[in-house]
Amino acid sequence: MQRSGSSVPGADTESQPGLTSPNPSSIHFSVETTFGSAVVAESVPAEDNNVWVTGFDNYPLDHRYYEIVHESLNDQFAHYYLLLKDGAGATRAIQPFLIVSQDLATGMPSLIRDVLARIRRLFPGFLKLRMLMVGSAAGEGDVVLEKESRDIGWTVDALQRSLTPVARRLKAMLIVFKDYPKFYRESLDRLRLFGYTRVPSMPATKLALDFNDFEDFLKSRISYTMRKNLRRKFRKTEGDYRTEFEVVTDITPYVDEVHPLYQQTLGRSELKFEELTKSYLCDLGRRMNDRARFFIWRQGGKIVAFASTIVHKDVLRDNYIGLDYSVALEYNLYFVTLRDTIIWALKNGIKTYHSAPLNYDPKYHFRMELEPLDLYVRAPNGLLNPIFKRLLPLLEPTRYDPIIQRFSNANELW
Repeated sequence: MQRSGSSVPGADTESQPGLTSPNPSSIHFSVETTFGSAVVAESVPAEDNNVWVTGFDNYPLDHRYYEIVHESLNDQFAHYYLLLKDGAGATRAIQPFLIVSQDLATGMPSLIRDVLARIRRLFPGFLKLRMLMVGSAAGEGDVVLEKESRDIGWTVDALQRSLTPVARRLKAMLIVFKDYPKFYRESLDRLRLFGYTRVPSMPATKLALDFNDFEDFLKSRISYTMRKNLRRKFRKTEGDYRTEFEVVTDITPYVDEVHPLYQQTLGRSELKFEELTKSYLCDLGRRMNDRARFFIWRQGGKIVAFASTIVHKDVLRDNYIGLDYSVALEYNLYFVTLRDTIIWALKNGIKTYHSAPLNYDPKYHFRMELEPLDLYVRAPNGLLNPIFKRLLPLLEPTRYDPIIQRFSNANELW
């Protein structure tokens, strides 16, 4: 997991008493805390590998996923590991984080972005801030388990005490817990006592697969008008234009065909953060073939759509999709991919379909529920937190998406 390249600007490398690592150059610095110390490193020391691996026990995105993201997206983000040590110097938890420069105006209406564009002619960096983000560059965040209690409580307290001095050393203007599912509120809401503000991120969605088959789903969940509309859409991919799909665990043989489809889909989105690489897709299948499932759709032998998913504990997580837009709109491929993925999930004993953020209109018509994702944000400079507490609710993107507000549980976002 060694990451090559120079240190983050402002991250002085220091030699600390008692600090051991098979590769000392991977250590940037450590800060003393009331619980012990927090060490910022580019890789996990060999002697702490067990802490790293078991910290993600039974999580859908385990330690392997973070390693894949670190290695395949290392030219987009600076990835680091926060080694949280107790007073005796023993590593108790290892929390991944990244440093990124982010535009706070992303997701705001075009009218506001146009105004900001004029301001940025004079002040190019306005509302573009260097951030320390706790979580994953490609997916939802998790808090790692502490090695002795096998709970996250100790980790949350250690993060609360260490992130502010770490962010200052890394010259980050904001600390952000990125895309944490709603069930973490019980543990993470305590951060609000220490200057953090919780605001919604763009939510995921879910569908309970508690019906017999897709036809039963249409009859019991979907309105007559939408059901009729969907059947009309699906008829377009029958006969001479029949769309067929298969599921594989390794996308490598097809990556040169599917990656451009992902890039087409990404290019049409106004909200962009990470950009998946071919190596990400290939490594996901090779190193997580117990969980990775790739769906491939063809028309006349040509790949026209694909999806990258993770299957874990009766949940299928539909994370990334790619469509050939020369045919996607005409043949309603997005709806076709949703149908076929749900059918496959039902046949394979999956209980819940979980979809990553965005594309809310078809998900609304499929009667999915929102799965809120939260951002916890504070400035290392405590004087700025009252300003961000007022500003962040105006910048958060869900308030500007009218479809999100139509979901039956939209009130859960806050």
